[in-house]
Amino acid sequence: MEFDFLPKLPTSNLDDRSFDDLVEECITRIPRYCPEWTDHNLSDPGITLIELFAWLTDQMLLRFNQVPRKNYVAFLELLGIRLQPPAPARTELTFYLTSDLPEAYTIPLGIEVSTVRTQETEAITFSTDSPLIIGKPYLQHFLTTQTVEEIPQSFRVRVMNQWTRQPDGYWEGSEQAIFDEQPEFGNCFYLVINSDDPLDGNVLAITLTGPAATPTGINPNQPPRRWEAWDGQQWQSVLLREADDLTRGFSFYEMAQQGRNPEQGADVVLHLPPNWPVTNFTTYRGRWLRCVLTTPQENQSGYNRSPRITGLGVQAIGGTVRASQSTLILDERLGISNGKPGQTYQLQSAPVLERRENEEYIIVTPPGGLPQRWIEVRDFADSGPLDFHYTIDSLTGTVQFGPLIKEPGQIKRQTQIRSHLQQPRQQTRQQTRQQTTAEDTSVQVTDIDTLEHQYGAVPASGSEIKIAAYRIGGGRQGNVKAGTLQFLKSGVPFVARVINHKAAINGTDGESLEQAVIRAPSILRTRDRAVTAEDFEVLTRTAGGGAIARVRCLPVTTQTQAGTVSLVIVPQTNTDAITQGEGISPEEFILSPTLQEQVLQYLDERRLLGVQVQLQEPEYIGVSVQTQISLEPAYENSLAREEILRNIRVSLYKYLNPLTGGLDGKGWPFGRPVYQSDIVALLQQTQGVRYLGAVLLFPIRKQQGIWRRQSASEPLIDPGANGLICSWADTVVRSSHVIDIISR
Repeated sequence: MEFDFLPKLPTSNLDDRSFDDLVEECITRIPRYCPEWTDHNLSDPGITLIELFAWLTDQMLLRFNQVPRKNYVAFLELLGIRLQPPAPARTELTFYLTSDLPEAYTIPLGIEVSTVRTQETEAITFSTDSPLIIGKPYLQHFLTTQTVEEIPQSFRVRVMNQWTRQPDGYWEGSEQAIFDEQPEFGNCFYLVINSDDPLDGNVLAITLTGPAATPTGINPNQPPRRWEAWDGQQWQSVLLREADDLTRGFSFYEMAQQGRNPEQGADVVLHLPPNWPVTNFTTYRGRWLRCVLTTPQENQSGYNRSPRITGLGVQAIGGTVRASQSTLILDERLGISNGKPGQTYQLQSAPVLERRENEEYIIVTPPGGLPQRWIEVRDFADSGPLDFHYTIDSLTGTVQFGPLIKEPGQIKRQTQIRSHLQQPRQQTRQQTRQQTTAEDTSVQVTDIDTLEHQYGAVPASGSEIKIAAYRIGGGRQGNVKAGTLQFLKSGVPFVARVINHKAAINGTDGESLEQAVIRAPSILRTRDRAVTAEDFEVLTRTAGGGAIARVRCLPVTTQTQAGTVSLVIVPQTNTDAITQGEGISPEEFILSPTLQEQVLQYLDERRLLGVQVQLQEPEYIGVSVQTQISLEPAYENSLAREEILRNIRVSLYKYLNPLTGGLDGKGWPFGRPVYQSDIVALLQQTQGVRYLGAVLLFPIRKQQGIWRRQSASEPLIDPGANGLICSWADTVVRSSHVIDIISR
């Protein structure tokens, strides 16, 4: 009889073997362990015994599978394994000032910016992870070279000696060429900028003035030049988009179209890297920018004469800072202590993000006493009765103070003491006391049933308990698109607007029980120490806190530097775009600096002494599939056609993906090429497809920071030993899959 009013609770399945499976497994092992047993008929008494024990085992598994979810979690906690909370998405927020300020300006930590709130969705809030200092820069040198070099060796000073510096820091003078009179590839000029303040991540406006009506022969919408900044290790591109160059490649074309005079000046807006240090090149010292004349590409024309300028200046108009999806909660009161060990309190909001050491902590104020700052620990194993320690379950938001535990080891030692006291009278009681005291001076002979140990201090009765601050957030919903974070939740002086130029990445949901069960054996094998390649892979995933989907420890080769471990990491990202028929762009698999720092710091505490860890991204190769299909007669209608085409695109984006691709659906294997036969086999599984035409594979590779689709198809696309295949829809790159329906 079935009771419909009872809740249909999910059932566990620790061992899915049935009675028939157990019997078959035992029979298959007979030739190995008992080869002389040849009669396997049901009438054989041995088979009867096998069936009997298989039935007993089946009943045991049935009872074993009744373990509830709560007990699963408790078992994992006994092993020191907790369900990981959601990981927050991370991005970069760019703040733009209302105007140039007379001195450096600091935007404080914790400024909250959110998406727009609609009737269907709540606003998603991000907060800055560090203060942002917008400095006061000034131009120190203007230098030129005929050829581009990674480390410049010599410069020409052709401008600054002939110009004068105005009180506002702007340089102006006679008309000067910034490249050679006959410009060639590699001509470049350098701007050496100094400041008394840090300029890391600042947004600079380079103001240039030039003579009117000085054509240079280029296409103003596609000038053959690039802007770069030296970050201490390499030159990074700093021109975010062509629209940020209002000079249009120093042609001042737009100003001329609008009827304005180029001598009024036009800005080139540059977004500097997060690290922009002071560097010495030859005898010049400062922070370095350069503009390099590049080789004209397709649909581009080169300079037939050098652009000319009459003035040059620089100012900071904003800055970029890292931010994570989080909401800050301040001064939340938890309750009043009852003075008992092991007391727990519940935070009003959960899950809780990783705490910041010097900002997020619990304050206990005893009656009539001064506030005490308590310290969070992972567990109470090393906590003494006087240590102000507590724990927080990040997933549930439960705060616990030190428990009082009866120690089995002390009870065992007391039993040994009692056995000594019951020995023959030849050994005096005093001798026994001295012997047992030497074993453990903390043991009391008279009270053997109340041996208890306090792990962590207990807040005094009547003490007020509150948490100074904590942050909540995390989850896949935080992986918002670029340009969606635009709303300041509170006003910030001198800030005109804010935006995220990059999509948020690495936001993941909390760990499920099934994922924790799979992770448990790996954690037990590594013992929290990185020695083998598998150890590094397991601990790297643990360090990511759910933000890392795949890790591969590269094998040692003759070219590998001794003592170096190289890890290829694929971050986790939102896969909803696959079901929407858009795929996932490789830009969403970028290994963010924040995640790199998090992983390296975690592994640094667990690696062997002398081992260096290097993190890198796999080489992503895009694939665009082009083919023709013929449908079954029953599907020859417009609705069926659209549905079949959509299913094919979704299947291709899912199959050619680092997270969901491959034959097993667990991500495209590292280094495996994609063949035309792979696509044929995949499309043959689509319902309604009758015939397939020729399958063409077009590779998409990144060249000079731009994804380009190859014009000719290839029979197979090889991503390289550590590469991965991916696919996504982009009309500019033409990376979408093209499926045409033909009639037969």
